[in-house]
Amino acid sequence: MSTDLVAVLGFVALFVLMLLRVPVGMAMGLVGVGGFAYLSGGTPALKMVGQTSMRTVTDWNFAVVPLFLLMGSFATTSGMSRELFRAANALLGHLRGGLGIATIAACGGFAAICGSSVATAATFSRVAYPEMRNYGYPQSFATGVIAAGGTLGIMIPPSTVLAVYGLITQQDIGKLFVAGIIPGIVAVLMYMLTITAIGYAWPGYLPAGPRATWRERRASLRDVWATLLLFAFVIGGIYGGLFTPTEAAGMGAAGAFLIGLARRRLSGPDILRSLLEATRTTAAVFTVLIGAILFGYFLTITQTPQKVTEFLTGLGIGRYGVLALILLMYLVLGCLMDALAMIILTVPIVFPVILQLGFDPIWFGIIIVMTVELGLIHPPVGMNIFVIKSVVEDAKISTIFYGVLPFIVTDILRLVLLIAFPILALWLPSKM
Repeated sequence: MSTDLVAVLGFVALFVLMLLRVPVGMAMGLVGVGGFAYLSGGTPALKMVGQTSMRTVTDWNFAVVPLFLLMGSFATTSGMSRELFRAANALLGHLRGGLGIATIAACGGFAAICGSSVATAATFSRVAYPEMRNYGYPQSFATGVIAAGGTLGIMIPPSTVLAVYGLITQQDIGKLFVAGIIPGIVAVLMYMLTITAIGYAWPGYLPAGPRATWRERRASLRDVWATLLLFAFVIGGIYGGLFTPTEAAGMGAAGAFLIGLARRRLSGPDILRSLLEATRTTAAVFTVLIGAILFGYFLTITQTPQKVTEFLTGLGIGRYGVLALILLMYLVLGCLMDALAMIILTVPIVFPVILQLGFDPIWFGIIIVMTVELGLIHPPVGMNIFVIKSVVEDAKISTIFYGVLPFIVTDILRLVLLIAFPILALWLPSKM
């Protein structure tokens, strides 16, 4: 059997396993080891499993993932999300659609210390959704805003997905984090403009909340110092070259822990719960990561990345035509798997194509994360949609998808904007 046919059968087997609800990491590992064993023998394949697993979990660079997850877990447990929402609501809640705008602002702030889209969506389903419903916001809009705001968790640094992309492609994680700042701010502003446009187009659809007094606003702003300090400390330290991304993750986790203790927001059970949550998430991430590395070895010996590069660059549709095909592939895969699995599975295949076409790898990382964001909310699967459904049990899936449609349009416009103006992602890293 030719290596091309073996590679095709490997992909077919992978998607069949995923359709059978086998976890993505396990499916990639099984297919990778099985394919490698068929082509190279059983003994090398078994050695590869042990060596890959040990090397991955003991690699210093990979420590950035669990440490940033721990930082986000401490920040969530200590109530920083509620403080952000209260401050944003005090400043913006009196506007038409103000609670929705405040939710986006709070999601952006929380993303800066969390790094997880799922955690951001789940947290604000509990924090912001009841407030919006109490003030008469339609259920579709309330859930749609939270689903869209949740996607900011993987764009605004520190981002777990950007960190994994950097590890896979051997790009500077610090530069990737800094490159995500301006696109992340643009994302927040465009979501806010979308809500404002909806509010003015249909005046009775989004009510305005009560106007807070200046005293209430000042009081609410005093509560967000911890979030601002933590973000400035971590990202400022990376930008200024004070420490590496892995060191920044460790400092951030320690900082979130100490701030929680100093403010008496972390009890013994809270600390244990945060540690267990971060451990469970890390185990899930590393399972996917190890499975993808094993699958990558299988692809390497079949020379799939090289053949895909030759095929795509030989289509004669120009480099932006090839880029459009790659992004379309990500939108389709968004119907089948979560963001991290998409990145880990596909980047080893498409990254050589991107380098061959002359695109900047840092810019491409931001483009991929933005496209993956869209996959988190577009039909028919949308990971964030099901996260919100698990919290807001009385909401129908169709209702949430209806509410998120305007933000899907916004995401597409933002993606086009970043493709047209790469400087939005590359200006800050160029100053490091």
